[in-house]
Amino acid sequence: MKIASWNVNSLNMRLPHVEAWLRSAAPDVVGLQETKLEDSRFPDAELAGLGYRSVFDGQKSYNGVAILARERALEDVCAGIPRFGDEQKRAIAATVDGVRIVNLYVVNGQAVGSEKYDYKLRWLQAVHDWLADELRRHPQLVVLGDFNIAPDDRDVSDPAVWNDDHILSSSAERLALRKLLALGLHDGLRLRNDAAGQFSWWDYRQGAYRRNHGLRIDLTLVSDALRAQVVDAGIDRAPRTWPRPSDHTPAWVTLRRD
Repeated sequence: MKIASWNVNSLNMRLPHVEAWLRSAAPDVVGLQETKLEDSRFPDAELAGLGYRSVFDGQKSYNGVAILARERALEDVCAGIPRFGDEQKRAIAATVDGVRIVNLYVVNGQAVGSEKYDYKLRWLQAVHDWLADELRRHPQLVVLGDFNIAPDDRDVSDPAVWNDDHILSSSAERLALRKLLALGLHDGLRLRNDAAGQFSWWDYRQGAYRRNHGLRIDLTLVSDALRAQVVDAGIDRAPRTWPRPSDHTPAWVTLRRD
């Protein structure tokens, strides 16, 4: 069961990329972030033509999340973080073949110490409380998405730049991520590969992709109950080389399903 995450940075603009990648990579489940589409404009029929059912929660021009499942039902759908009032469309969950999928588009945070940074930390605490409950109800859990946090210095191109004073790498953000992991979650990529320099996001500016000046901020986390079933994990850089790409590229994990 191949489960992937991809911040597409506008599904309207990248739909041909998504369609091409679904055909070539054939993931079983995909969480999309930054769809930037109202629900009435979501390309449900186009994706169904490729064999994917969809659930989604979107808004015009900003945010937006979706989960796609290939020839599988999406059950017990939950849009938004329960008991956390937030108009931004950043979280959606569904169960696929007994595996609970939680798809997150974590707040960027703007700058350390800003109001948006404080909101990011509050949002992450609400996610923590939600996931604690989800794990009690769904031991087989995968949490994926654009976390907007590089877990450690292996996941940034230059630790001297991406330090405690910078969003995406500050100690408070990394602590919030470690608190999520402490619930009983494991970084899927790190279960299979410890190497540094495996990035999933590169800025559009200053030739960042060509110079491999990137970050790994797109994660696939698996629960204790699924840890032994992880047979492979990685990042597919190919879509980042396509014309007019998203600044992110897919991250994925493959589970053995007995």
